[in-house]
Amino acid sequence: MSNHDQSIEHIYGFDSAAMQRNKVLRNTYWLLAMSLVPTVLGAWLGVATGITQALSGGLGLIVFLGGAFGFIYAIEKTKNSATGVPVLLGFTFFMGLMLSRMIAMVLGFKNGPDLIMTAFGGTAGVFLVMANLSGIIKRDLSGMGQWLFVGALAIMVGGIVNVFVGSTAGMMALSVAAIGVFSAYMLYDLKRIVDGGETNYISATLALYLDIINVFQSLLALLGIFGGEQD
Repeated sequence: MSNHDQSIEHIYGFDSAAMQRNKVLRNTYWLLAMSLVPTVLGAWLGVATGITQALSGGLGLIVFLGGAFGFIYAIEKTKNSATGVPVLLGFTFFMGLMLSRMIAMVLGFKNGPDLIMTAFGGTAGVFLVMANLSGIIKRDLSGMGQWLFVGALAIMVGGIVNVFVGSTAGMMALSVAAIGVFSAYMLYDLKRIVDGGETNYISATLALYLDIINVFQSLLALLGIFGGEQD
C-alpha cells in the first residue's frame, strides 16, 4: 500500500471515528433532554397526589433502592434494543416520583418555587461548565473513575445511615460531597463520550442523568436548609 493510500485510510478512519463519537454525543444530548419530561411529570404527579408522602424512613429507602437498581439493571439489559429508550424514560419518571417528596417539602417554604428554579439553574450551569471542559481538556481522565466510584459509594452509604439518624448536619455534609463528586462524575462521563470510550448513547444518557439528578437534589437540599423562608 502506498503512502498516499495509507494517508487516505488514516484520514477516513479518523473521520469515521469522529463522526461516531459526535453521533453518540448528539443522541445522548437529545435523549437526556427528553428524559427531563418524564422526570417533571413524575415530580408533578407525586406533589399533586401526595403518593410518596408515606414513603419515609426504611420503607422509602427500600422502594427507592429496589426501584432504582431494578430499572438500572433493565436499562443495561435492553440498551442495545428498541426497548432501551422506553425503559430509560420509565426510570426517569420513577426518579421524578421519588424526588417529589423533597420538592413538596421545599414548596412548603414561602420562596419554594424560587429555590427550585435556583437549583435547576445551578445544575444547568454545572452541566454547561463540564460539557465545555470535556471538549477542552486533552488529558485522559479514565483514572478518575475508581476514585469517583468510591466517593459515590461512600455518599450512598452515608445517605442510608442518615435516613435513620435524621441529622441535618449530616445531610448538609452529604449534599456538599455529592455536588463535588457528581459534578466531577459529569466531566468524567462526558469525557468518555468525547474520547470514544462510551459508544452506547442509552448508557451514556443514564450515567449523565444520574449525575444531574444527584447534583440537583443536593443543591435543592442545601438551598432548603439555608434559604427556606417560613410563611
